[in-house]
Amino acid sequence: MSIDVQPAPAPRRARELSLVARLSLLAILPASLIAVLLAVLLNHNHHREIEHVVSAAADAAAGNLAAAAAAAMTNDDRAALAQIAEPLADNEDLVRVQFLSRDGEILAEASGPAERSQPRFVEVTSPVAAATPGAASPGRVRIRFGLGRMDDIRRRQTRATALLLVACLTAAGVAGWRAARRVSAPVLALADAVDRLGRGARGVSVPVTRGGEIGHLQRGFNAASVALTEAWDELEARIAAATDELARKNAKLEAASHARARFLAAASHDLRQPLYALTLFSSALKAGETDPGRLARASHIQECVATLDGLFSELLDLSRLESGTMQPSPSDFPLDPLLEDVNRTFRMIAEKRELRLVLRKTDAWVHTDRTMLARIVNNLVSNALRYTERGGVLVGVRAAGTGHVRIEVWDTGPGIAPEHQARVFEEFFQVESARSERGPREHGMGLGLATAHRLAHLLGSELELHSRLQLGSMFGVTVPRAHAEAHTRAADAQRDAPLDASGLRVLVIDDEPTILEGMRVLMHSWDCDMRAAEDAEQALAAVRGWGPPDIVLSDLKLARGRTGLEALRRLEAHYGVPEGASPPFARLLITGETKGERLHEANEARVPVLHKPVAPERLREAMIAAVLASQRTDDGTPTVN
Repeated sequence: MSIDVQPAPAPRRARELSLVARLSLLAILPASLIAVLLAVLLNHNHHREIEHVVSAAADAAAGNLAAAAAAAMTNDDRAALAQIAEPLADNEDLVRVQFLSRDGEILAEASGPAERSQPRFVEVTSPVAAATPGAASPGRVRIRFGLGRMDDIRRRQTRATALLLVACLTAAGVAGWRAARRVSAPVLALADAVDRLGRGARGVSVPVTRGGEIGHLQRGFNAASVALTEAWDELEARIAAATDELARKNAKLEAASHARARFLAAASHDLRQPLYALTLFSSALKAGETDPGRLARASHIQECVATLDGLFSELLDLSRLESGTMQPSPSDFPLDPLLEDVNRTFRMIAEKRELRLVLRKTDAWVHTDRTMLARIVNNLVSNALRYTERGGVLVGVRAAGTGHVRIEVWDTGPGIAPEHQARVFEEFFQVESARSERGPREHGMGLGLATAHRLAHLLGSELELHSRLQLGSMFGVTVPRAHAEAHTRAADAQRDAPLDASGLRVLVIDDEPTILEGMRVLMHSWDCDMRAAEDAEQALAAVRGWGPPDIVLSDLKLARGRTGLEALRRLEAHYGVPEGASPPFARLLITGETKGERLHEANEARVPVLHKPVAPERLREAMIAAVLASQRTDDGTPTVN
């Protein structure tokens, strides 16, 4: 265990001082302290000497007066004492002189000129010697000398000392600052060089100005700078070489990815055609069939076709996402019908695996691409059913902040370990433990979550994942909410419309004979009246004497470079439809095309598009929805897309 010990922060003022200032203070402060102490000490000694001189003068004067007044005090001659004291009155330092008897009585006294002008004084008392040896002293002399002149001398001495001290400190400061500048100059030059080196400068060096430790430091910095520059140059050369190699490898990977995307995009139409025909024929096998064995075999065929369709669609969707040809076309629509489609798609799968599939009803409307959102939810539900052994799957919708809703798919599966949760959205990644629990037919290719994740990113959202081992997982996608009031009437009309295609007059345009034959069998099982055509000319010939069809189903890509949009425009011109007006028939494009520009043309023409292979139930729903929308447009009711 390592303990990071942080040094105590320096005081703010010290951190703000420069190196020169610090060195100057280092030189000035000791000298200043010594000078101040010496000045105070010398001044104090001089004052004491002056006081000693004054005290000695006072003692001498008192002694002289005591000797002179011995006879007068013995004889108690006060007049003589007054005459003795009178000459002292002219002394400018005298405050007062007194002759006191043995009992303390003042026998004579005199005041000097300093009595009022000098409040400070020194007082000396001297006994008067007796005239007869061995006799008691007749009294004493008390004299006070003023200290005014001494104070003047002291003040003058203090001023002189202060001026001398200031001069000395100034000289010391200048000398210390200049010395600090000289000492710190190489250090500051080193600091500036380190700063420039840190900003990326090359070839930084400092002049070697001194010997000793600083010179050694300067030479060491220059050597380190040269070594660092060489290391930088070598590292940059390596980085440049690695970048070039990475760019070459990245170009190869991008070229391979684009080649794969171009191959899948180019081959998708040809690959979808036989799969679509197989879907139509397998669905027609059960029409009118009552034999249980044949019905079971037909169901197995449909399951295989559905599995192949799912795997193929995942590959092509991933290719379209990588190539950037898939772009969202947002619209307002209710979520409940989308969830009903999911329920119909996976209900039988859930029942076969003895799982519960619960989809909570909702009245929420959203604004996003319906096809992409449906694919995301289908992939999430398919993944949840695939890896759930017991319990079931719950699909619900809840509010997610202001103006958004979140579609959540909950399962009671084995859960996903934390170390795998970041990788489940990668292509072809599968958790090994989950794969081992099911056979190779049921673990899939590992593309469902990757496709859903990319589709959610295109819709401006992100897939959320919350999972715990042995408890299950929750996947969620958040989409913008739409206001339902403007769509209520259209939704009610569509919900109340019967899903019965019998009696519809259907014109199918496709350049693949097997698809036309499969569509003929399927339409016959639905009791539809169908005409078939391989191009626009055959379509025009088919409708002559037949009248306008209820709906035209056309492949987007036809033979000889023609398109289904051209065929639709030829039919509209045949019936004299003005430009921008609604034709007398519903339109629906069924295509295996994945190129963005072709699909953009269909979107600009406002023609609904289904991608091959289309499940028969989905085809019938789309046909009836297109017919109803065409009828509402003819009645003047706005069509809700």
